[in-house]
Amino acid sequence: MVPLKRRRTSSSRTGNPGTDEPNRFPQVVLFLLERKMGASRRAFLSQLGRRKGFQVEELFRSDGLWWSCGREMKIERITHVICENNSGAEVRTWLDSQDRRRTPAHLLDISWYTESMQAGRPVKVLDRHKLQEPQRTEAEVVAFSVPSYACQRRTTLDNRNTVLTDALSLLAENAELSDEDGRGVAFRRAAAVLKALPETVTDMTQLRGLPCLGEHSLRVIKDILETGASTEVDSMKQSERFKALKVLTGIFGVGAKTADRWIREGILSLQQLQASGQTLNRAQQAGLEHYDDLNQPVTKAEADAIGELVEKAIVSVLPGAQMTLIGGFRRGKLTGHDVDFLITHPEEGREVGLMPKVVSCLESQGFLLYQKTTRNSYLESKDGPARPPSNMDRFERCFSIFKLAKEEKQASQNGVQPLDTSEPSPSRRVSAEDQGGPETGPKPWRAVRVDLVVSPISQFAFALLGWTGSKLFERELRRWAAHEKTMSLSSHALYDNSQGRYLRATSEEEIFAHLGLDYIPPSERNA
Repeated sequence: MVPLKRRRTSSSRTGNPGTDEPNRFPQVVLFLLERKMGASRRAFLSQLGRRKGFQVEELFRSDGLWWSCGREMKIERITHVICENNSGAEVRTWLDSQDRRRTPAHLLDISWYTESMQAGRPVKVLDRHKLQEPQRTEAEVVAFSVPSYACQRRTTLDNRNTVLTDALSLLAENAELSDEDGRGVAFRRAAAVLKALPETVTDMTQLRGLPCLGEHSLRVIKDILETGASTEVDSMKQSERFKALKVLTGIFGVGAKTADRWIREGILSLQQLQASGQTLNRAQQAGLEHYDDLNQPVTKAEADAIGELVEKAIVSVLPGAQMTLIGGFRRGKLTGHDVDFLITHPEEGREVGLMPKVVSCLESQGFLLYQKTTRNSYLESKDGPARPPSNMDRFERCFSIFKLAKEEKQASQNGVQPLDTSEPSPSRRVSAEDQGGPETGPKPWRAVRVDLVVSPISQFAFALLGWTGSKLFERELRRWAAHEKTMSLSSHALYDNSQGRYLRATSEEEIFAHLGLDYIPPSERNA
């Protein structure tokens, strides 16, 4: 017989071990406490729950991380602890011995579990289901306090409230896709507050007095704390419109308005779009062609491999030019949707004309499947730092789809170029042979979204700050500048409206100092 300890640790973390049943209720993650229940009864009840489509965990892991094949994977934290013949005080003592920082939303008697099994779904948590714990006074509940602006808060990637923030972020995404940016920002700000909290929220009273938590967000949070899920979020995720918007806006070059127009014309899927005869621009054609690759996360290793290739091209056409990896990877993220690089030269003006040369070099080596370059249209004397109001900067940029060989990471470590530099420009459609098939085997490369941005050295610090993100952190920086300092901030410059002059900076630290803020490093800007 396999020892009990080994049998536990071999269980799957992403499915229902021992069954082929999918997890039908992803917001509900159960753990059955063996204490006083017994191992055999616990095993029987666990299998029963999995057959009903519930996610039942074998191990009490509350940190939200699991390692599989050397790769860090995110999982949902346990939301419901099920007990039999235990008092609330006994279970609380046991939980505190595990990880007192991360408390599940519900400590429940076995009666809730059996009723849920009979109903085939999680039943509503009633008072009679809850383990009776010694009542804490409001003074004993740990209340949180955070500054109003996200740019005043330090937000790492260690989010203690992922169940809550994921729900609010989905509502924000749905609002943004529905052209309701105001509602989207409200949900984003609420989620950002919860991301910055040092502990897991277990009681609504902990949120009293916190900024940016509107009535709607509080209602969603309360629903999740009480039942383990939000009916509004679950309903939204299942709606045909939301699913169609997600699919269609996943096409490179397709925004929410275009997707909405297609949906009103009855187009809900990629197959329907292809059969519809819609006229697609060059970007959309490339996005549809490489849809699967572009909707697959980009790893930090892939970003570094692309960076080596781009940097070689930059230095070959302009020695002394400098390149920095920006975006989420600069904030410490291990994966992202695309890869962004900021390019400059320490001598002002030397960067002029650099982008076309870099793009031409990359195209000649067969690295670009698609590219569109825009010129630098920013004039300090004419435009001012606050224009355009959307903060879409005016730098010279190249939006591209990069062809990355799958062996590129290993090849770069060995100092070998895997792609034949004599390969013709891939501006044509990729042939069947390139895509791989029964005769050629798996495709030896993947498509990756890559943005290149060129900044004059005089604007580099502002560009670096603006392009590092997160998007909400940057929005809050601009809001702080305008509302608290009577200043205008963009990715080009900082202007003091009260003094009528530009405030120069050669580093991000100087910009924070101009704004009267404590410097926050990139790894703590994950709002």
